[in-house]
Amino acid sequence: MTSSSDKNVALWTRVNAEYTDEHAQGAWAADEISWGPFGISESEIDVLGSVDGLDVVELGCGTAYFSAWLARRGARPVGVDPTPAQLATARRMQAEFGLEFPLVEAFAENVPLPDSSFDLVHSEYGASIWADPYRWVPEAARLLRPGGRLVFLHGTPLATLCLPDVGDATTELQRPYFGLHRLEWTPDGGVEFQLTYGGWIDVLRGAGFEIERLVELQAPERAQRHEYYTDFDPEWSRKWPSEEIWVARKRS
Repeated sequence: MTSSSDKNVALWTRVNAEYTDEHAQGAWAADEISWGPFGISESEIDVLGSVDGLDVVELGCGTAYFSAWLARRGARPVGVDPTPAQLATARRMQAEFGLEFPLVEAFAENVPLPDSSFDLVHSEYGASIWADPYRWVPEAARLLRPGGRLVFLHGTPLATLCLPDVGDATTELQRPYFGLHRLEWTPDGGVEFQLTYGGWIDVLRGAGFEIERLVELQAPERAQRHEYYTDFDPEWSRKWPSEEIWVARKRS
């Protein structure tokens, strides 16, 4: 697709070898749906609702543990990811857990699936940060049936402003707010995307969505720093939102 796409595939091939392949089994075996590195329970925030009988596509599924959680709750998921190593791990987990659903190797900006095929598009730190929102959000709208929902988790614009190129989030702004879009933290760290709040609203509405909720997540008291995704100290994330979930519905 682009140089940023190549960098992100290379990054996630490395992350798969360093972390996600080894930890996929535990994620697939989890009974409860949870969001993000602090493991905030879906039962606490209720952004998905019932998924029983829904056609679902996960954009940037990685090892597809989230799709597996939804499949056990009656959904018909399809996992989409551009990194062959991640999908290989997902297929191994499918065989181990006896849970089959389609896995498609593709970028979220250009998904080889038909128009109006899904009731729910979701992303948990997949397309929501690693794909260009000016391209993947309209693609999500194309995939959804009228009235279908888009639910995605990513880091907040505030967190992006407070993160240095290397190291933990600070209490001082590290970059301008206006002009947020493409961010490359280090030469081997991949390319992420972020917009201002006004930018996200414009992208979503321009793609035909009505925004229903914006849930700013607070790290719970029990939260510990993630063993691998270490950018945010839970104490920082108890004071300021480092993650948020958007819920939007495609206009009929």
